[in-house]
Amino acid sequence: MGVVRLFSVESAGGVTSPKGFSAGGLHCGLKKTSRNDLGAIVCEVPAVAAAVYTTNVFQAAPLKVTRDSIVSGGQRLRAVVVNSGNANACTGVQGEEDAYAMRAAAAKAFGLGEQEVAVASTGVIGELLPMDRVYEGITGLPAALDAQSEGAEQFCQAILTTDLVKKEICVKLDVNGREVTIAGAAKGSGMIHPNMATMLAFVTTDAAINAQSLQELLGQTTNVTFNMITVDGDTSTNDMLLTMASGLAGNDELSPAHADWDAFSAAFRHVCQTLAQMIARDGEGATRLVEVTVTGAVSDFSAQAIAKTVVGSSLVKSAVFGADANWGRIIAAVGRAGQPVNPETVDIRLGEIVVLTGSRPIPFDEEQALAYLQGDTVVISVDLHHGNGTATAWGCDLTYDYVRINAAYRT
Repeated sequence: MGVVRLFSVESAGGVTSPKGFSAGGLHCGLKKTSRNDLGAIVCEVPAVAAAVYTTNVFQAAPLKVTRDSIVSGGQRLRAVVVNSGNANACTGVQGEEDAYAMRAAAAKAFGLGEQEVAVASTGVIGELLPMDRVYEGITGLPAALDAQSEGAEQFCQAILTTDLVKKEICVKLDVNGREVTIAGAAKGSGMIHPNMATMLAFVTTDAAINAQSLQELLGQTTNVTFNMITVDGDTSTNDMLLTMASGLAGNDELSPAHADWDAFSAAFRHVCQTLAQMIARDGEGATRLVEVTVTGAVSDFSAQAIAKTVVGSSLVKSAVFGADANWGRIIAAVGRAGQPVNPETVDIRLGEIVVLTGSRPIPFDEEQALAYLQGDTVVISVDLHHGNGTATAWGCDLTYDYVRINAAYRT
């Protein structure tokens, strides 16, 4: 393997930055507001495609359609059409027919084969799509496409539900002398507790990469990024992470044997991790991003389980919201994670403030801890001194607004 090289983060980049991609969005009436609620990403050539999906038993109809497109299309796609405001989940045979109808309508509008189009939906569960509005919106999508930043912006707005901010990132790196771009957009704010990836996310790249390597990279990256965030412990019916690679950068085809594979993998992970952190930070009602790093576990798997238990604890989240340095909430979560822990060797820090050493409390400055916990980001470090496993998870605090938002989500 070659040495991992630095990549540059483009602050103004989005899903249209990689060569070959255009995107757009518009309002077709699925949302009660005038915000965009229908969008698309289109590639000018067949793009190598890979996806991962929610593990919720009740999977929304669009996931079946997207799986069908990727398999029947030989792991290549030209477009994905996405709606927000309606999940098309738990809608039976009619919902499945509507998802396939969305695919057919988008294929016709863009002049593509049906198997070249993926479908995604997000919003209220259990309501049928108003297909007359969907059809009308899809006919307007080709005119809304833009290969510049405006297209990426309109697409980002089209996929939001309770999100307060758009989520996008773009990075560039050198692959055997060619500039390669990787970009991503995501939505997610509530019903966030991934067993795959709880949200919708779309990653585009102009790298040339074979389909098997892209699918394996996506799975591995998901496990340490999107699968390591939580907002409320709920896994959605519609979660999907889709990536498309146009190959138009002109690099030699990437695979684990390529000299620049490590560099590409690192950049790909950076895109996914940044989007995951954005989702956690934008958790419904959240005021703080919470990062939990566990070291000294018996394995990475064990560290992951403990980190997610701590960051997902309602008591830990509530303590962060109240800026209460209650380390007892943290160690209790560590102890109930179902993983091997030596109860005599645990250290805990809040930022740089040591509150526990060898599972025994250490006197600390309460005012200093209060000031730290009132910041935008709270980092909790747990060292188990029990092995070499490490992991980091991200979440947010639990606020009054979370209850307010979700008490009337449907109405």
